[in-house]
Amino acid sequence: MITHIKGKLIEKSPTSVIIEVNGIGYLINISLNTFSAIPDQESLKLYTHLQIKEDSHTLFGFYSRKEREIFRLLISVSGIGASIARTMLSSLSPEQIIQGISIGDSAMIQSVKGIGLKTSQRVIIELKDKVLKIYDLDDKISFQNNNTAKEEALSALEVLGINKKTSEKLVDKIILDNAEASVELIIKEALKNL
Repeated sequence: MITHIKGKLIEKSPTSVIIEVNGIGYLINISLNTFSAIPDQESLKLYTHLQIKEDSHTLFGFYSRKEREIFRLLISVSGIGASIARTMLSSLSPEQIIQGISIGDSAMIQSVKGIGLKTSQRVIIELKDKVLKIYDLDDKISFQNNNTAKEEALSALEVLGINKKTSEKLVDKIILDNAEASVELIIKEALKNL
């Protein structure tokens, strides 16, 4: 496994870089996070993940170990391939992904192109415990694990004509106060507090 590459930056684009090491040029796929973090200097070190398939060997590069760790966690989820994981890391920072998973924010993860409701829920279900453990987060952060009820309540409030941002704030506050609140209770409390 190639764990990192350090060499001369030859070419840089928002999706890839070419790093030359001892006369060999390595094409490395990167996220927009890594692209914006790469300094415009000749020498560059990227942490890497090598993906080997029947028909290709693809190298992914990351400016930080944390980003690579998140990438590896994401591709461990069925339905999330390397390209979707890279898109997630281009749309959201590693910290946002960690936070989204730890608090069960399905809407944040779903905001990434190519990820639907089921996939975002699978990401949260499969990675929440790992993320809480790896990043030593307090389980109290997971007050929003009542995510299905939250989504249903937000959907119902939207149908009732309530502004999405307003209803999200209200619903988050209600779930923070009562993590076990049912959909009906969330809707009733939200309507009371309008």
